[in-house]
Amino acid sequence: MKLTNLFKSTLFIAVVLFNGAANAYSPEELEKECKKPRFTDFNLTKYNATDNIEVAPESEFTIKVSPWADPTTIKLMAKKQPLAFTVETNSSFHKIKAKLPASLNGNFVRIDVSAMAEMGCDDKDGWLIKIAK
Repeated sequence: MKLTNLFKSTLFIAVVLFNGAANAYSPEELEKECKKPRFTDFNLTKYNATDNIEVAPESEFTIKVSPWADPTTIKLMAKKQPLAFTVETNSSFHKIKAKLPASLNGNFVRIDVSAMAEMGCDDKDGWLIKIAK
C-alpha cells in the first residue's frame, strides 16, 4: 500500500514538473522574448499631401536597422519590386544604403523594408514618397 502511494506521488510530481517545463517554451513565451527589428532614420522626405514635397530623382537613401536583426534577411522593395542595396554593420545598427531607380521618376512610391530578428521574429515598415520627374 505504501509503495503504491509513493509511486502515485512520484508520478504526480513528475507530471507537474514536465508540464511546467513544456509550458515554459510555448510560442507565446518565445514571441515575448524575441525583439522585433526596428527601422529608423529613413532620410528621404515622406510624402504629405498638404506639403506636396518631392524627392530628387535617383536619390540615394539610408535606413537604420536594429542590431538584433539578421542582416542576411533584410529585404528592400520599391513599388513591390526588389531594390539593390548595401548593408554596413556595426555594434549599434545595420545601415542600408540604396538608390531610387530612374524608372520610378515622377511617381508615388512606397519604400518597404523587412527583416528577421536573430531570435526568429520579424517585422516590416515603409514610407510613401513622391519622386520628381
